[in-house]
Amino acid sequence: MDKARIDEILTPGDRNREREERVRTQFWRTLKRAARQVPFMEDVVAAYYCALDTRTPTRVRGVLLAALAYFVLPTDFIPDFIFGLGFTDDVAVLTAAITALRSHITPAHRAAAREALSEDL
Repeated sequence: MDKARIDEILTPGDRNREREERVRTQFWRTLKRAARQVPFMEDVVAAYYCALDTRTPTRVRGVLLAALAYFVLPTDFIPDFIFGLGFTDDVAVLTAAITALRSHITPAHRAAAREALSEDL
């Protein structure tokens, strides 16, 4: 992946609105494709709800949106269409973000994730 694409994902600030829109439009489709390859889907969906929650601190939302935007990009460091390997880099990015910000993912975010997973997947 080229440096411009990485900078697009990681740049803080005004890019959060663009990231949020990208995540909102592509998250569920990507989640369904990755369901068998990402072992902690409930955490990913809870992070999604946390990132979209306006009560979540801006810095936390920015980090989660950046990680989720990386997840929904089909052509990242290891393209998602490569069977068996495509989501490994996404898993690493999501694991780091979720682990670092776990305290901001509330029981309400987790409950919404469980409900969404029981309906959508």
